[in-house]
Amino acid sequence: MTRSIPRSILFCCDQNSVRSPMAEGLMKQIYGRAAYVQSAGVRHDMEVDGFAIAVCSEIGVELLRHRARSFEEMQDWGDHLASFDLVIALSPTSERMALDMARTTSIEVEYWPIPDPVGMAEGREATLTLYRAARDEIRSRIIERFGPPAQA
Repeated sequence: MTRSIPRSILFCCDQNSVRSPMAEGLMKQIYGRAAYVQSAGVRHDMEVDGFAIAVCSEIGVELLRHRARSFEEMQDWGDHLASFDLVIALSPTSERMALDMARTTSIEVEYWPIPDPVGMAEGREATLTLYRAARDEIRSRIIERFGPPAQA
């Protein structure tokens, strides 16, 4: 179901190292500056995953400079959850945290069940295949939710 693009969107997952940075990068690639877009994780104990960087690079989405951050760090830096119009959770844990943090605000929270590809395959090619599937599913969900990209 296509709906308009809100002014600000936060994508979140468990560690802000695979799915949510992919979603942030894809959203920015597809819609440019149509919205303020950020991403965060429930916790931050790792940097952006190399496989996520590789599969996004294949389609022109740059994640190499992305700095993973947690909800707590995000708020410490001034990006309070209340400043976002829409939070899209990509994991059950991040959905619970977003709903808990948003319970006293009018923020819309959506859950997109995107499987975490980390550790789900053996070997480089099998791993890349799973990461590409996650990337492509996120891209499809973004376009389904916000409509086709505007033609330049």
